[in-house]
Amino acid sequence: MSKLSQNRRRGTRGLAAGPGPRPRGAMLLLVLALPLILGAWSDVSGNTINPRFVQRIKDGQTKKHEILLYFGEPKEVERTAEGPVFKYISFKDAAPMGVKQERTPEQQSSHPYFLDEEKKIKKVEPKRENKVPRSSLTIRFKPDGETVMSHEYKEY
Repeated sequence: MSKLSQNRRRGTRGLAAGPGPRPRGAMLLLVLALPLILGAWSDVSGNTINPRFVQRIKDGQTKKHEILLYFGEPKEVERTAEGPVFKYISFKDAAPMGVKQERTPEQQSSHPYFLDEEKKIKKVEPKRENKVPRSSLTIRFKPDGETVMSHEYKEY
């Protein structure tokens, strides 16, 4: 019996036996990973504060894990007697101020490390010449450190 007639008997209509249909799990994984990829892009681009997520914050009800889920790790954490304070800042591109002239930096300016007052080696923070603040979010937690006491959102 030929291979074609065997395939017809099985109901495959002459198609060669191949890897089969693509697994649905791969498509599901792609659909679930897409928001994470887009979220990572917004973090790289500096747009980390989504106003829709800010609207979801309810003082006295929203928990710390929800804040971390919505906005990620804060840019700054302040420890106070009343409780921790998370600070988030998102940036946007600044309008050009004119024509920039190229200049060569001094040798000490091009070095990636510097010594602070305590003679410790620290890495130089990258400059953000063309970025200005877009918005800021300050979240104050209750003394338990888990529940939002108040929040303040500003757009510039």
